Amino acid sequence: MRKLTLFLIAPLIGIWLCSSGADAASEGVVVKPSAFSVKETMDRLVAVLEEKKFQIYARVDHGKTITAEAELLIYGTPKISTPLMSANILAGLDFPMRTLVYKDAEGQVFLVYDHPGYIARRHEIEGHNRLVGAISRILTNLTDQAIKDK
Repeated sequence: MRKLTLFLIAPLIGIWLCSSGADAASEGVVVKPSAFSVKETMDRLVAVLEEKKFQIYARVDHGKTITAEAELLIYGTPKISTPLMSANILAGLDFPMRTLVYKDAEGQVFLVYDHPGYIARRHEIEGHNRLVGAISRILTNLTDQAIKDK
């Protein structure tokens, strides 16, 4: 009887483990559909960031190495990242900020980035809730300007 129970329960445990892994992988990721092409969305994001005096460190065209249309932008400002990295140097894994813009198989373009609250939790950064909230509001505003038609 125990073998039969284990035989019936094992697949359910496997399904639960796989599904919880997928949820964990996407935790903290902000995904926004864009009204524009990958290039235009990224161009708009760069313009908005530069207007706000963010430094653009790199723009990577993933479309040259994979079959999907995708670009990654690496950007930031020391005013935002320094206090968080000072609290935990491992936050340097997530700073400068990165935003991915890609087109899915159905042709929809998305802008994606890690939520600042997730980054703070991931690196156990405490005592900076106001800064993390401000970063979140700033990113929401700037990325919305990049994806929405005026």
